[in-house]
Amino acid sequence: MRDLWEKIRKRFRRDKLAMIAVVIITGYILAGLLALVGILSPDYKVSIGDAYSPPSWAHPFGLDVLGRSVWSRLVQGTRVALIVGFSSTFIAIPLGTTLGLISGYFRGAVDAFVVWLYSTLDAIPTILLLLALALVLPTGKGLATVCIALGVTSWVSTCRLIRGEVIRQKELDYVRAARSLGATDLRILFVHLLPNVVHLILVQASLVFVYSIKSEVILSYLGVGVQNFPSWGIMIDDARLELVGRGVWWQFTAATAALFLLVLAFNLFNDALKDVLDAKQR
Repeated sequence: MRDLWEKIRKRFRRDKLAMIAVVIITGYILAGLLALVGILSPDYKVSIGDAYSPPSWAHPFGLDVLGRSVWSRLVQGTRVALIVGFSSTFIAIPLGTTLGLISGYFRGAVDAFVVWLYSTLDAIPTILLLLALALVLPTGKGLATVCIALGVTSWVSTCRLIRGEVIRQKELDYVRAARSLGATDLRILFVHLLPNVVHLILVQASLVFVYSIKSEVILSYLGVGVQNFPSWGIMIDDARLELVGRGVWWQFTAATAALFLLVLAFNLFNDALKDVLDAKQR
């Protein structure tokens, strides 16, 4: 595992685009953490000027319909996006990894059930499934509901990928040797097989993170996502009428640019991660 992290570190240091992506992602994370503890943009609910004031030196992203700083709301939206991204990833990745390991290793009825489960979920349009879960979960509309809904619907690709790799690796010599030495199934799964699929898990975690952020924006835009917190989706929905009716472009531009930059940085990061972890590329 230490060698793996060392390879990742060396590869990223040689890749300028990957390093730029890391810097951008780190900036987003720092902004979200500072907003979470109340150091950055604590006045996002306060009216500080005239409605629809355009961008200026004092307010570089302008003010919204209530005279609130678009910059402050943008930073708070970053906090929401990161909470959703990390929470959903921490639900989906362990769930998909565990089911993929068990399904690929034991096969038979267990494998048939897991394949049926993720095939059924995969057959349902994702946005409809998310909407249904967001509406029926007992936590009601809000941040926790969005995190749970995205977490329990984002594990399918991870499960399918890990299952296929485990089916391939369970017939290799190191697994047969461990079995011949009396290793239990649990030990083979989590001591021998899991470390050999961790590179796939890292890539999938990055993909699930980006997917969760984009899905949260869509749900919030549709009105079934985050409530009582600034979200990029809510900002885009608010700005839609402002842009059409009044030509107020700054809130829409700020929210879409923030989403675009974060997704672009993660895509660059994910490409570099796949390059360093792919044995064929190496």
